[in-house]
Amino acid sequence: MKKEKEGSLLLGLIALLAVVVIVALVGLLALRPEKTLIQGEAEAAEYRVSGKVPGRVEMYLFDEGEQVKKGDTLVIIYSPEVEAKKAQALAAREMAEAVNEKAHNGAQREQIAGAYELYQKAKAGEEIYRKSYERVQRLFDKGVVSAQKRDEVEAQYKASVATVRAAKSQYDMALAGARKEDKAAAEAQVARVDGILKEVAAAEAERYLLSPCDGEVSEKFPKVGELVGQGSPVMSIVDLTDVWFTFAVREDMLSNFAMGSTVMVKIPALGDDKYPVVVTHLKAMGTYATWRSTQQNGGYDVRTFDVKCRPIADIPGLRPGMTALVVE
Repeated sequence: MKKEKEGSLLLGLIALLAVVVIVALVGLLALRPEKTLIQGEAEAAEYRVSGKVPGRVEMYLFDEGEQVKKGDTLVIIYSPEVEAKKAQALAAREMAEAVNEKAHNGAQREQIAGAYELYQKAKAGEEIYRKSYERVQRLFDKGVVSAQKRDEVEAQYKASVATVRAAKSQYDMALAGARKEDKAAAEAQVARVDGILKEVAAAEAERYLLSPCDGEVSEKFPKVGELVGQGSPVMSIVDLTDVWFTFAVREDMLSNFAMGSTVMVKIPALGDDKYPVVVTHLKAMGTYATWRSTQQNGGYDVRTFDVKCRPIADIPGLRPGMTALVVE
């Protein structure tokens, strides 16, 4: 009987010890800190396509999701202001060419002949007034005519001499054509209008928006017919060959993220495969991402760093926005 009691007591102690061990193990497992999961996402270079001239979207040549090549025409913008300026520049070019041609070709034959006739007429009138003045002067010397009469005839003679000079000047100008200054001014006007035409041609070329890279159309902003301002984005192109991962990592975990080091990531959307990536960028984030210490003694604030990693090799199926997890 005594042995049975001792056996029962021993079994009870063993059972109690087993329970204590189990509770201790469960407690250790429960209190063991969970491994911190570092999560990020994939990003890619994105280009906003915009124009220099305002207008309305006339036509899209590619839709969202389609592949484009660098230099492909993506959008055509209709700009009535450019068309009006082009018409004005062409009209100004015609006028400038006419002025320049006239300056270099000189006066027409009819103009030269007319100037010569006026010159000859002025010379004939000067001859008549000269003879009249000489006659009146002789009569004045004899006291036959008054001084007033002599002065009147002298004034007419001097006026006829001035008329001859003016007519001769006009005739010489008709023969010589435009002056050097006038020719230079006409040429400068043509050059100025040519500059305006080049400016119009540049603005007209800006109506056709080209792709800055090979990539995929990710988004179209305005609809066909909507007004777009100068520099307003019209379309977005994403370059899927320029992809990286971005993680927000506390500084107490940066030991595995040294510049140039390799880490492994898992992309849930692509399955359970692991991919090596290289750390290419480390930068402290703003104070809004600082982990504040709650301990009175021995604690410190922990900064968060922006970590960028690039894949060592292409990852088929990788798209911007996919979640990435850092694995051992």
